[in-house]
Amino acid sequence: MGPFPISNGYSYILLAVDYVSRWVEARATRTNDAKAIFGVPKALISDQGTYFCNRAISSLLEKYGVVHRIAIPYHPQTNDQAEVFNREIKKILLKMVNPNKKDWSRLLDDALWAHKTAY
Repeated sequence: MGPFPISNGYSYILLAVDYVSRWVEARATRTNDAKAIFGVPKALISDQGTYFCNRAISSLLEKYGVVHRIAIPYHPQTNDQAEVFNREIKKILLKMVNPNKKDWSRLLDDALWAHKTAY
């Protein structure tokens, strides 16, 4: 997600959802490129963003045997768990951040905890 107002050098949030357990993890990242990862999943479901659909990611996924499923454009329900969480985390962060919205990266772990304990 992003870009957001720069917060401690971070502009993006990388989100990972385990589709079986629905466990969600999120990390603040400086960029939206392939260098920020969580580990090797069995499958990756993404939108058609260039940060997921590029030669570097394709090679990496092939190397580790990861199946890449791409959500249909203009149909975010295909990627619904991630899209729902995106809305929820944004809503939680908006309630927590200062008016200048530049402290969101410091509050991301708290927002994630709030989401995990409330839903």
